[in-house]
Amino acid sequence: MPHPLPFSAPDAALLALRPAVATELPATAEATPGDFLHRTLRPVLKLQNQLLLLTVADFVREHHMNFAGLGPAEQQRVVGELLARNVKLRYTIIGLVTGVFTGPETSFYRSRRGEINRRLLELATKRVQDQVAALAEAEPAA
Repeated sequence: MPHPLPFSAPDAALLALRPAVATELPATAEATPGDFLHRTLRPVLKLQNQLLLLTVADFVREHHMNFAGLGPAEQQRVVGELLARNVKLRYTIIGLVTGVFTGPETSFYRSRRGEINRRLLELATKRVQDQVAALAEAEPAA
């Protein structure tokens, strides 16, 4: 489904990098935060998935947590708490995602930053919690 806003050549290149994510949204001229979640946040988080996992894994290591020794439910709880409480990690994840927004997406984001950051962090937390096994196996940074 085409994006409702015009794009520059760099924006088109950024869009071409994103994986397709199935959505059933009507094509509307006016974008809503819900549309933005499905058209932008989900594909960008999917694109940045490996980097997201490695970033969270680095934070787990920096805090000297015995993450791999925990059960899956406890790992999910730890990830949830880390992403809810660690401001540095939260802003790092926001930067990972917003750094690959197109110009029009950035404009939309800037006008609704609080709500979109909340949705972005909810999606990122869920994505990482669903992949705690991969997170526990992430290689240590060199």
